[in-house]
Amino acid sequence: MPTNTALSRSIAIDATPAKVFAFVADPHNLPLWAPGAVQSVEPSGDAWIFHNGADARRVTVRTSEEHGTVDLLFGEGPGVFTRVIPNGTGAEYQFTLFFPEGSPQDALDAQSTVIAEELTTVRTLCENQ
Repeated sequence: MPTNTALSRSIAIDATPAKVFAFVADPHNLPLWAPGAVQSVEPSGDAWIFHNGADARRVTVRTSEEHGTVDLLFGEGPGVFTRVIPNGTGAEYQFTLFFPEGSPQDALDAQSTVIAEELTTVRTLCENQ
């Protein structure tokens, strides 16, 4: 059974884990920090519809405040898995995205740059709220 290629990044944030979790767990905030992936969201039963300008995706947002996890699950793929953990008096926000085995390195590098920008935006928004 082949495995996917994982791309994981994290960022330290000078805000409480509860504050960071509340921000990243709210799908309405995704267009603020990941506008390339999500331009607008709307609830749809027990899931969400994420619009990116070109198409719409049904996404299950699975959260656990107790564990600090926020997972975005797509019906056709492995999803995005994130976690907020304590880091001193602040928080660490960890983000993992999977790519199919054999994905080109330039695609991984490009996505890594996007994720770094998104995480920096999360930090800025959480620290300045």
